Amino acid sequence: MTITGIDENAAVVARHQVRIDAPIERVWALHTDVNRWTDWQSDIDTAHADEPLRPGATFHWSTAGLQIASTVYAIDAPHRILWGGPAHGITGIHEWTFTADGESTIVTTAESWDGEPVRADADNMRQALDASLIAWLELLRKAAVNHNS
Repeated sequence: MTITGIDENAAVVARHQVRIDAPIERVWALHTDVNRWTDWQSDIDTAHADEPLRPGATFHWSTAGLQIASTVYAIDAPHRILWGGPAHGITGIHEWTFTADGESTIVTTAESWDGEPVRADADNMRQALDASLIAWLELLRKAAVNHNS
């Protein structure tokens, strides 16, 4: 099965966007350097990629006590990355898009969660996902704006 986007029919779907006053290359580089996520992403406990991000590559990370192995489904640097996989009964698919807007970058994220734990408590799962994505975008914004490059 080829995954080309989030699961629009999943029990929980969340979308968020932020404008970052930094060039797209800087924002993309921060976001896709998995091995340095813990430098700026305080919600992530560990993050490690053994190989460059490309379709089929898997990286490992942990957050909120969850160990997650994410597989890259699609990548179009510096504009789009799609990753996901199962974790603790939840199938998550996460899409990030980056659009240059002058010297700024518009970052849009969409994520779908499905599986028994999600369907059993969709409202709380949706709130958790919304909070997580909003925090991620804000941390990315701060890191990109404050980055010396």
